Amino acid sequence: MNRCVPFSLAVAATLAALAPAAVSAQSMAADGQALQRSFPRNALRGNIVFFAPPAITLNGVNTQMAPSYRIHGTNNLLVMSSQLNGLKASVDYTVDVQGAVREVWILTPAEAAKTWPTTAAQA
Repeated sequence: MNRCVPFSLAVAATLAALAPAAVSAQSMAADGQALQRSFPRNALRGNIVFFAPPAITLNGVNTQMAPSYRIHGTNNLLVMSSQLNGLKASVDYTVDVQGAVREVWILTPAEAAKTWPTTAAQA
């Protein structure tokens, strides 16, 4: 007697029920509806140039990414920094306590058009 069969059938039924919801969420983003992202209140706006990780230029100043950095693409998925070598982009970013860039969101043109603080004093 295989006891795993009822469990695996239940899991398969659950996954089958969830699949249409996942597909519809993907198709909504693909249909041109804008993805609404919310950025942390302490995020700052800047211009970045990516080099070989962890080197970057942020607002014209050579700096580095923090050891635990994350980069979010325009679709809000994580992007590997090695894919971005040489890319210049408008971004929102946060820094850690030591001043290294911790988290980066590459902005869409619509997001970049909105006003956002560029310095800690403005925030």
